[in-house]
Amino acid sequence: MSHLFPTYQRWEIEPEHASGSIIHGKDGRSYLDFTSGIGVCNLGHRPEAVERAIKEQLGLFWHVSNLFPQSIQEEAAEKLAKAAELDYVFFANSGAEANEAAIKLARKATGKKKIITFLQSFHGRTFAGMAATGQEKIKQGYGRMLETFVHLPFNDLEALKNELDDDTAAVMIEIVQGEGGIHVVHKEFIENTEKLCAENGVLLIVDEIQTGIGRTGKPFAFQHFGISPDIITVAKGLGNGLPIGATIGKAQLAEHFGPGSHGSTFGGNPISTAAACAVMDIIFKSEFLEEVTAKGDALFQLLNQELGSLEVVKEIRGIGLMVGIELTVAAQDYLTKLRESGLIALPAGEKVIRLLPPLNVTHEDLQKAVFKLKEILINQTITA
Repeated sequence: MSHLFPTYQRWEIEPEHASGSIIHGKDGRSYLDFTSGIGVCNLGHRPEAVERAIKEQLGLFWHVSNLFPQSIQEEAAEKLAKAAELDYVFFANSGAEANEAAIKLARKATGKKKIITFLQSFHGRTFAGMAATGQEKIKQGYGRMLETFVHLPFNDLEALKNELDDDTAAVMIEIVQGEGGIHVVHKEFIENTEKLCAENGVLLIVDEIQTGIGRTGKPFAFQHFGISPDIITVAKGLGNGLPIGATIGKAQLAEHFGPGSHGSTFGGNPISTAAACAVMDIIFKSEFLEEVTAKGDALFQLLNQELGSLEVVKEIRGIGLMVGIELTVAAQDYLTKLRESGLIALPAGEKVIRLLPPLNVTHEDLQKAVFKLKEILINQTITA
C-alpha cells in the first residue's frame, strides 16, 4: 500500500538513474526522455556544471532565511533581470507561487481587482492559480473560485477590447499555451494586447513558466514578438530540477512590494539559486540559443516530413523545442505505446502529444524520436 495521496496518474516506469536525455529504469530498460521533467530539465538530467554549483553551495550553507543578504540570490536576480530586460526579481519555489506573487503585485500596484486571462490557459493549482486558469476541469470539486478573473478566447482581440474596463488590473497570458495544447499566440494579437494595456493603465503579465529559460530559442518566449511586459513569471527550467520560481517586474513596481508585502520561507534558497546561476550561464549564451533554434527548425521539418501526411495527424505546432502534435483521436494510447517503445512524451489536452526534449538534445536523438513516433502512429492507426 502506498501512503501517498493518489493525486497523480503514475506511469509504469520507475527511474533508477538518469543522465542527459536518458532515464534508466528499474526494469533494466533505457528510455529517451522527451518530457524533461515537464519542461524542467532543460539541460538534461544531472548536467555537470549545475551539479558542481549545487555541490559547491552545499559545502557553504543550505538555508539561512531571507533576513540575511545572500550574494548568490543577487547574482541570480541580476542574470534574470538582464535576460528579461526588466528590473526586479522576487524568488519563489514554483510556477504557481510565482504566478500568485504576480497576481498580488498587479492588484496592489494598480488598486484594481480584475485579471483577464484566456481559455485553455494554465496558471497553477493554488486558488489564485486555479481561478486564473481557463480550464474548468482544473477547478472541479473545489467550490466557488476567487472572483474577478475573466477568461476570454485566445487570440481574440475584439473580445479583449470589450472586456477591458476601469477595474482591470492586468492581462495575464502565455505566449505558448503549454497544458492547453501548444497553441501559439498570434503576433498581431500580442502586439495589440501590449498596446491596449498601455493605453488603459493595465499591467501585462506574461506567464513564462514553461516557455522561459531558452525553451523556444530565446531567453523568454515574449522576445520573439518584440514586446515589453510589465511582469513575467518563470520556474520549471530555471533550476533544472531544483525547486525555484521567480516573478520579474519593471522598476516602477518595486515600491508596491516592500517589506512585509509578500514573502516565502524557502524562496531564493541558496542551493536552488546556485543551480539557477549555473543554468543561466549556459542557456543564455547566444550560441546556445542559436543551437536551440536550429534544432527546433530541424525537428519541425522532420516531423512534417515524416508525420505530416499521416491520417491521424491533424496539425504540428509550437516554437523552438516546444512541440505539439495534434491528433484526430485521443493521444493516451499512443503515449503508452511510445513509452513501451522507449520514448517518453507528454499529453497536452486530450488529443495532443507534447514534446519537450532537453535543449542540448542531439540531432541523432531527435531523429530517433521522430521515427519512433512515426512507427507507433502508423501501427496503432492500423490496429485501431
